[in-house]
Amino acid sequence: MLGLPKGQVFIVPWNEEWILEYEQESQRINTKLNKFKVTIHHIGSTSIRDLSAKPIIDIAVELDHFDDGLLCVSGLEELGYRYHGTNLLPERHYFNKGEPRTHQIHMYAKNNRYLKEQLLFRDYLNCNEESRQEYQELKERLSKIYSTDKHAYADAKTEFIKNIILKARR
Repeated sequence: MLGLPKGQVFIVPWNEEWILEYEQESQRINTKLNKFKVTIHHIGSTSIRDLSAKPIIDIAVELDHFDDGLLCVSGLEELGYRYHGTNLLPERHYFNKGEPRTHQIHMYAKNNRYLKEQLLFRDYLNCNEESRQEYQELKERLSKIYSTDKHAYADAKTEFIKNIILKARR
């Protein structure tokens, strides 16, 4: 299952198909943005094996120059993405696709600190069963409490995420 309707928060069990979906979408994005030097990463909970997640594929696109993000808009729109600018989330161009939403692109300048943190978090949880299970339990609990408020759901996970990033840096 892929797709999260607007105004809803729920998680579903991890699915091997998410990896395949990311790989296919990554190839499509890379083809559209081939005139730019980009590095594409699978981020978010769908990139963490055996972790339940909101059924949205999160993708990070790393650009040499942040301003090139504006030059990528038309190519990504051809793939069905909607551009939401740079004001929604810090230091990134944000795009999403589908209704219900199936994919999100977070476009960063190379070596952006937010991207580095997302990759640290992903890699740590992929290697640490105990922390992954703690995060699983937290997400299950919060998705029930904040089933109609994605911002409160995200905010309630912040302290846990920051603590994992600190552990990963050690």
